[in-house]
Amino acid sequence: MCGIVAYVGEREAYPILIKGLKRLEYRGYDSAGVALLGTRINLYKKQGKVSELEKYAEGKETASTIGIGHTRWATHGAPNDVNAHPHTSGDSNLALIHNGIIENYDSLKKELINRGHQFSSETDTEVLIHLIEEVKKIEKCSLLTAVQLALKEVIGAYAIVILSKEDPDTLIVAKKSSPLVIGVGEGEFYVASDATPIIEYTKNVLYLEDEDIAVLTKGEKIQLTNIKNQQKTANTIELEMKIEAIEKGGYEHFMLKEIYEQPTSIRNSMLGRLNTVNGEVVMGGIEEYEHKFMNAKRIIFVACGTSWHAGLVGEYMIESLARIPVEVEYASEFRYRNPIINSDDIVIAISQSGETADTLAALEIAKEKGALIYGICNVVGSSIARATDAGSYTHAGPEIGVASTKAFTAQVTILALMALTLAKKKGSISESRYRELALELNNIPNIVEKVLETNVAVEYISDIYKDAKNFLYLGRGINFPVALEGALKLKEISYIHAEGYPAAEMKHGPIALIDADMPVVAIATKKNSYEKVVSNIQEVKARNGKIIAVVTEGDTAVKEIADHVIEIPDVDDFFDPLITVIPLQLLSYHIAVMRGCNVDQPRNLAKSVTVE
Repeated sequence: MCGIVAYVGEREAYPILIKGLKRLEYRGYDSAGVALLGTRINLYKKQGKVSELEKYAEGKETASTIGIGHTRWATHGAPNDVNAHPHTSGDSNLALIHNGIIENYDSLKKELINRGHQFSSETDTEVLIHLIEEVKKIEKCSLLTAVQLALKEVIGAYAIVILSKEDPDTLIVAKKSSPLVIGVGEGEFYVASDATPIIEYTKNVLYLEDEDIAVLTKGEKIQLTNIKNQQKTANTIELEMKIEAIEKGGYEHFMLKEIYEQPTSIRNSMLGRLNTVNGEVVMGGIEEYEHKFMNAKRIIFVACGTSWHAGLVGEYMIESLARIPVEVEYASEFRYRNPIINSDDIVIAISQSGETADTLAALEIAKEKGALIYGICNVVGSSIARATDAGSYTHAGPEIGVASTKAFTAQVTILALMALTLAKKKGSISESRYRELALELNNIPNIVEKVLETNVAVEYISDIYKDAKNFLYLGRGINFPVALEGALKLKEISYIHAEGYPAAEMKHGPIALIDADMPVVAIATKKNSYEKVVSNIQEVKARNGKIIAVVTEGDTAVKEIADHVIEIPDVDDFFDPLITVIPLQLLSYHIAVMRGCNVDQPRNLAKSVTVE
């Protein structure tokens, strides 16, 4: 979950590292640090954001053409200067940055202490660099060999970059179950947790596979091997990302920019998959494994957080249209439950980053059981994309804000396309209904643009309820997952306690919480359960609760009883989540801004959860 950046070449490393760390700050921001090689390893570390590190390093020796940098999201040890990365070996000849968790660090640490090593931090990372130092000393071997041997003793996940005083032109990088990408320039190399710090300098990148180790020497070609010392070919790919995609573009926050990018990200997710002329949907990954999908006894979605909510929407869509049983599992629970998976099941992983540790582990279990594994993710070349048999990229573009917005609607768009594809192939939908839905889906980006016009009204409502202590979100049917997502957004960035419930469950407990201080957000569009939701709203009003209702344009019944209404265009039931979620995203954004919260980097959260 931490951010890694490194450089070796002819340029000054420090400015590259600082700019890269700022781009990666959404991945972790408890502390930050850099190590730069001059006559010695100059180490600068500071608790807090990258700006604090910049202040600390001002006026100090930073001239170097090789360096490593890190933003930390604390796992082992409190966020402070000492526990910040990089960490050095006992002899100060090596420096290391690390993303991941070394699960057996405690036993390794005890053994190293017995051998005379002294530790200054509480981190598992410091143990790792001391282990590499010890192996190098005992085996009298090269640093590469020492890294290979040391990593064989490690249990857990890692993405590491090592700097050595003995080799001033070389970085050694390695990864297992944690993302790492190498940018290849003219006689220079960039290393990062993701491509955002690299795209400014080069589009040629290499994504490391698990247990890969790369030796990056200025002016030379990549030497690629693994912990078993098997030589590999370094094949680079070209990034499609543009630098403009990772800048704010005039918006105050990345989150607001990404909310407003949803018409484009939804269009891009349909591009090449939905023929606007004849209303035909073609999903390449499904076409490739059509027999498996047509004979699947069950589809299992595994995901976490917002992606799990998207999976719940997908469950409604696929079961209703394609009539295939669907289960939606938290990946973190699924992997430890000894789940029953058969060879005629299809396990679909949903992840924005494509690096979510629990989701990746769930896929490994499914693969062992012989199920077809399919991925829905946003990042080309990510671990999930490489681990699956087939899949679909969402093409939402980089999402920098920690709270997912456009990732959710892009995922739901892919799931809608998937539901239509499967329904057509299984014959569970009429031709006219199929084309009607396909053409309406094609128009959703235009409708989302109209829904974004509610921003002013939502901002007004936000000002009224910004000081609330609790919120309740209610939805029924396909809008129940949207209620969950709306509550999650508010919790994530405003730190207000919020819960999402199926509206019908109000009488089974939550209604006890209703009073004049409880704002209740009700999704009350004119769908199959409309009258039921109106009844639930009346129950809240009878107990003096405050109602914020998302309603279909022209609704009069709810307007008479709600305190506030947000009107949105009418769409087919299946596409409701793509538009009902927009006002809820805006509500959470404006409340967070008004409360003075750090919208893009909420406390205790990181964008990509690459550790358990």
